[in-house]
Amino acid sequence: MKFGVVVFPGSNCDMDMVYVLETILKQDVVKLWHKDTDLQECDFIILPGGFSFGDYLRSGAIAKFSPIMNEIIGFANAGGYVMGICNGFQILTESGLLPGALLHNNSHKFICKNTYLKAETTNTLVTNQYAKTAVKIPIAHGEGKYFADKETLESLIKNDQILFKYCDENGNINDDSNPNGSLLNIAGVCNADRNVFGMMPHPERAADKELNNQDGLILFKSILAEILA
Repeated sequence: MKFGVVVFPGSNCDMDMVYVLETILKQDVVKLWHKDTDLQECDFIILPGGFSFGDYLRSGAIAKFSPIMNEIIGFANAGGYVMGICNGFQILTESGLLPGALLHNNSHKFICKNTYLKAETTNTLVTNQYAKTAVKIPIAHGEGKYFADKETLESLIKNDQILFKYCDENGNINDDSNPNGSLLNIAGVCNADRNVFGMMPHPERAADKELNNQDGLILFKSILAEILA
């Protein structure tokens, strides 16, 4: 399987992602520069975290105009797999590939800490290996508050498109376990066709035994279990 990791000016999690995919999981990986127009026959495209274009104007608002995004949008619309993590999630919502928007955290401060998540569905490529228990995954963002209008939220619930919700270490979903004010504690969603995925927490930062946390590997193993089955 061939993964493509997109690099924008300001990306800072691209090599973390490449390391997990290439070194830990032994997958074929290429880095795709934001000005590229060739996806190099990748099977799965990942938009990593960081601060694309310095987060000027609004996180992801400038990156969506990069030449490679035209190719990624076409790839996704044809059924190709795309995932955005943190800034990548912001770019996907700005590009219209995922519903909703990411707003400033309620605290109006950048938050960098471990959080707990619980998968809301196992019926996706990226969550099929999850149990209904909490996993510890770090966040690092200033604009991570998931927002959508009532109609969109109802559609996400109806169509089982909510990937993850913030919870406490015991799996309880409540206001106290919500780090940024996201509506319904939403930490990640997918599109209606279930081939485009986004989440604010960083699974690639919790995927190495040297970090004493490998909870993030579940997401990557979900992808490989489904596609390589």
